[in-house]
Amino acid sequence: MSSLSSSNKRLTLSALALATALAFGPASSALAAESQVYQQPSAEISAVLDAKGLPGHMLSPDQRTLASIETQRSRKVAELARPIARLAGKRIDIAANGVQLIPHIESIKLRELANPAAAEREVKLPAGGTFYQLRWSPDSKRFLLNRRTANATELWLGDVATAKISQVKGIKLNTVLETSVVWLGADEIIALTVPEKRGAAPVFEAPSGPTIQESMGRISPERTLQDLLKNSQDDALFTYYATSALRRIKLSTGASHEVGTPGLYANLEAVGTQGAFISERLVAPFSYQVTWNDFARQVELRDAGGKLLRDLGQIKLKESVPVEGVITGPRNFWASPQLDGAVYWVEALDGGDQKKKVPFRDRLMKLEAPYKGEAKEVHRTVGRLSGMSFVEGGNRAIIGDVDRERRWIAADLVSLDGSAKPQRLQDRDMRDRYRDPGQPLTRILPNGRAIVRVEGGDKLIFVGQGASKDGDLPFIDSYSLKEGQATRLFRSGLTHYERPITLLADGRVLTSRETFAEPPNLVLRSGAGFEQMQALTKYTDPTPQLRNIKRELIKYKRADGVELSFWLYLPPDYKAGERRPTFVWAYPLEFTDASTAGQVSGSTSRFTTFSGASPLMLTLDGYVVLMDATMPIVGDPKTVNDSFVEQITANAKAIIQKADELGVSDPKQMVVGGHSYGAFMTANLLAHTDLFKAGIARSGAYNRTLTPFGFQSERRTYWEAQDVYLKLSPFNYADKLKEPILLIHGESDDNPGTFPIQSARLYQALAGTGGNVRYVVLPNESHGYSARESIGHTLREMSDWMKRQTSDPRSAK
Repeated sequence: MSSLSSSNKRLTLSALALATALAFGPASSALAAESQVYQQPSAEISAVLDAKGLPGHMLSPDQRTLASIETQRSRKVAELARPIARLAGKRIDIAANGVQLIPHIESIKLRELANPAAAEREVKLPAGGTFYQLRWSPDSKRFLLNRRTANATELWLGDVATAKISQVKGIKLNTVLETSVVWLGADEIIALTVPEKRGAAPVFEAPSGPTIQESMGRISPERTLQDLLKNSQDDALFTYYATSALRRIKLSTGASHEVGTPGLYANLEAVGTQGAFISERLVAPFSYQVTWNDFARQVELRDAGGKLLRDLGQIKLKESVPVEGVITGPRNFWASPQLDGAVYWVEALDGGDQKKKVPFRDRLMKLEAPYKGEAKEVHRTVGRLSGMSFVEGGNRAIIGDVDRERRWIAADLVSLDGSAKPQRLQDRDMRDRYRDPGQPLTRILPNGRAIVRVEGGDKLIFVGQGASKDGDLPFIDSYSLKEGQATRLFRSGLTHYERPITLLADGRVLTSRETFAEPPNLVLRSGAGFEQMQALTKYTDPTPQLRNIKRELIKYKRADGVELSFWLYLPPDYKAGERRPTFVWAYPLEFTDASTAGQVSGSTSRFTTFSGASPLMLTLDGYVVLMDATMPIVGDPKTVNDSFVEQITANAKAIIQKADELGVSDPKQMVVGGHSYGAFMTANLLAHTDLFKAGIARSGAYNRTLTPFGFQSERRTYWEAQDVYLKLSPFNYADKLKEPILLIHGESDDNPGTFPIQSARLYQALAGTGGNVRYVVLPNESHGYSARESIGHTLREMSDWMKRQTSDPRSAK
């Protein structure tokens, strides 16, 4: 089974070291003697990695019960090593019939929001598996949990009043493609399960023949993707694991039965209020060029018994689509969750080609119940229709409109029956955080669907991040549709970072409140101006050792006047006047104008907590860290990358100059680093400048000829902008990249464009041209590193690299 990942087909670290030694001779042979086991970072960093995390929260639909959920901070590498099938862009846990990685719930506690003094009720989670994905019932009296065991994914039912849970017997969920359920009231659901009559998985002792693909004159500019299907055997395996049955389950009794016929169901959505639902089913032939998300789909309307009411048509396979384009014909189906039960979808008006100049790119189509007639057009968008959120109290929806040429976003309140003109709710540059109006609050209907809340007949409630020149100041607004104006109900102050969670039906506001030294705790605000506060939680600091770290937002400008910033983190033992070795962590972003490029992100009042392989951990080993150093690339979206190297160089010079001016860094002992596109930036800075002593590049891409149909925001293909692709490929400048660079990459990186071969080939190029490079491959890891062993080893490598390339940070003068 060529598509199954198994330990005997993975290149181990030992094998990698041996292969490297054989390929490059004595200069590299020392690696073969190095210990090939996971290393741990310093005791200070390890203590933070292993500290208990703070819980997250979920409010029940009726706003009466609050669930506090503690999740596991990192998993064991053994979980990553479970047998998986890498098929059609999915990584399938073949024993559990689900996706490879899930968040582990360690504890759940329930509390009554109306009576904060009442004791919490702990949900006892029995041993024997891993619980995940809590979902409230629409009436808030129950909740669902999934549990992964060694050989299945089970369904568990919880009772809110007693906090007790029990397994729904005989149910084996199939969560490979879809995890949602359709609620048929508060006591009945339709879920996707393993078919009753499914036999054993296909077994192939040998290939049935060669893998063959052909393209005769068609244009199919697909971006580089991973884990794709490769042959008919992969097709058979994907069909086997992804096929699920529609099972109707009565929760109070556990009785269940299959409805309809099994299929590759990729989406389920309740329609209206009568128990009908839309199903989207993948159909063959499958593609070897795109992932399952872009396979053809048959969209069908079914009743609660699974009976087909109407075939709504097919969404085409997304192949041979122009760069940044869309398919022609129907795509993106939505169903009204309200009484009317209408079905909607989008169709392109420009042939799906973003380069065509047309007055409108998309139109919204509507098919009314009882679904017998023809669909009619109800709305057009200037850019791509990017989303649809139904609004309660009428036949209305908020429609998103994205202009990719200008990187512009708009949203309109649309009357779906044509009774009123669209009302503009937002209109801004995508990167303009200062003008972001936030997201509308929703409520849950009896069919389990979310709908945008309307208060007082004509007011929407928006919650936003509140980016400003003073940092993020989260807010909650009441927007009058009649007046077209927003009234600010609440805004975070400067001394505390306070994030509104929701406006309760009784007029109180639930917020999460924190400072640099105080962890986030939930607060109920009431009274005039919401000045009265009632604490709901009293979480203590899990990592008090971090409170001695000093943090400050630093603003400055680069030579051409573009405003920049970074967050300065000083180690716990830092003394004023010291110039310490410094680590700069950055990620490039593209902007159409300098004003948005200079906008501030973050808040000085946020509680400091480090998680995963955060570069901030290096402060615990004595280094100064300049975190999230802004790295804007400003220009016309079509050609912005023409000056990529020049602009990141200007940004880097400004960073170093400012750190030198502050007196905290030695300009000659600064190391630059980044992850993914930040790693790409790092290698380019080392290849084209002598500004940094060394670099750390994690899971990056370094040869842009391997991503020929675009990358990040680059819209041109390699053949349209060869000079740019070549200039932006550090691989082409390996003979000039002499500063030491540490390359770290997940062995199973599944991110488009950052195939592990990117780091492997850069290592070979640097080793073959006399460069200074260390290359670390993390077994079983994807684009982000999730196993505790991998995270600890990554931080150890980063800290050791800093020690090798710079002086002792604690001997700074």
